[in-house]
Amino acid sequence: MFFSIRKFVFYIWNFIFNHEVSPVRNIPDVAVRHYILQVLGFMWAICFSIALGSYTVFMVSIVGHIVLIAAMAVTVATWTAAKVKPTLFVRSVGRSADGEHE
Repeated sequence: MFFSIRKFVFYIWNFIFNHEVSPVRNIPDVAVRHYILQVLGFMWAICFSIALGSYTVFMVSIVGHIVLIAAMAVTVATWTAAKVKPTLFVRSVGRSADGEHE
């Protein structure tokens, strides 16, 4: 049985939010049905906001860690180059190694 997307969304929406269609229809008191749906809606809103906040903070944390690791890599590369080939950092234009002008 194939539903169109519109019918599928309508069916799912009613199944979740309509107290006469969802499984809470078995609760005899309408006020209690409403209360249960309110509590479930509140619970899902909190869950989604915590999840979204967690993903956002996690992404900021990942970016921060990448920046720190990149800074460490540049520092180690600079120290290694200074140890292995210190002349790499000497400019040949302007002054010579003994401090005189060329």
